[in-house]
Amino acid sequence: MSQNIKLKKGFDINLAGKAEKKIGVLPPAETYAIKPTDFVGMSRPKLLVKEGDNVKAGTPIMIDKLVENVMYASPVSGEIAEVVRGAKRKILEIRILADKEVSFESFDKHDNVKEISKETALEQMTKGGVWPNIIQRPFGVVADPNDSPKNIFVSAFDTHPLASDMNYILEGQKKYFEAGISILAKLTEGKVHVNVSAGDSSDLFKGSEAQVNTVSGVHPAGNVGVQIHHLAPINKGEVSWTVHPYGVAQIGKLFLEGKYDASKVIALAGSEVKAPQYYKTYTGAAINKLIEGTVKDGYVRYISGNVLTGNQVNSTGYLGFYHNQLTVIPEGDYYELFGWILPTTNRLSFHRAFGLLSFLGGKKKEFVLDTNNRGQHRAFVQTGAFEKVTPMDILPTYLLKAILAEDFDDMEGLGIYEVIEEDLALCEFIDVSKNDVQAILREGLDLVKNS
Repeated sequence: MSQNIKLKKGFDINLAGKAEKKIGVLPPAETYAIKPTDFVGMSRPKLLVKEGDNVKAGTPIMIDKLVENVMYASPVSGEIAEVVRGAKRKILEIRILADKEVSFESFDKHDNVKEISKETALEQMTKGGVWPNIIQRPFGVVADPNDSPKNIFVSAFDTHPLASDMNYILEGQKKYFEAGISILAKLTEGKVHVNVSAGDSSDLFKGSEAQVNTVSGVHPAGNVGVQIHHLAPINKGEVSWTVHPYGVAQIGKLFLEGKYDASKVIALAGSEVKAPQYYKTYTGAAINKLIEGTVKDGYVRYISGNVLTGNQVNSTGYLGFYHNQLTVIPEGDYYELFGWILPTTNRLSFHRAFGLLSFLGGKKKEFVLDTNNRGQHRAFVQTGAFEKVTPMDILPTYLLKAILAEDFDDMEGLGIYEVIEEDLALCEFIDVSKNDVQAILREGLDLVKNS
């Protein structure tokens, strides 16, 4: 039975530079990259190719030695141009020089996905490159095909700053999305939950085999972890899976068309973009063609993903596997004497004591924010603010302190199984003590996972 979730806690970061709903035209990227660091928990990647090898879209590129049946596939066809390694020969990137026309590996086509067995679905998904779209909760790692999830969750909207519009980037892919839902339904004894924004009139995500729930509220209402908390909380020993809507459609396409299609529509957004809009590309694309002539002059930061949870990349970097946007904002490498206390209407602040007049423009006012922290790390101040932006029945401040103390009992009791970095990213944004909240949480998750 569908549920309606109404959230009151949270905080919207309304930034300037939201992408206009139109597709821009740019030259295609020449190189693409798969980065093991995109896949949380991948500790032992193993290459299946070498420099100079020719690959197709869907050709297995690497595996994780701990889960060897899950293949990580090439997003395009071309030549393995370079394997970039770091300290101790750690694999950082596998770069592919792309063909002008993409050719695909062939997989089995299925006219009726409802007749596919669970075993057949698992085998084709793990071999066909789409399995890494499935993320396990707790811990936020790529799911193990041998597990049996309690439920599977899909958040069909994103409330992060400048996030891509899900209905727009998946326009015309309803049949693939519904096929993907049918496949996912075979993998759980529970339900597949598709959660849409209240007031969304589109029927794109309203498939017959999923329980469609509505969610209303400010960020982080679109976070799947928040939705899980209110629909079917995860207890110790339980496993649920989550899938991005793009991943669901990609799964459906694998079975209906018999190919691993890594094409996607991404948003180029941010205050430093001349004309923020959408572009067609492939997973792992080099960003140099995207930013050439589209970004304003000045010292800027490129972020693969959103400003809260994305990864900084340089002008020759690559889009992350899970990212559907490239954000460009001003770099904040300057010192501002007493900047935090000067009255201003141009600085967004959750705490009205900082940026005293920032709230005068109303909730729809857009802000141009840079990367300046306006302060250094200091003692962990307990203000109660974290609880105001976390619409979950947990206590973030005490959870973070339990992690710092490596108190396993308190970590479990305070809800560490229910959160990953994105769920507490707002806490990091509003923290007056300048703690790296997401890094602290990941440290705690790794401690519990490996204990």
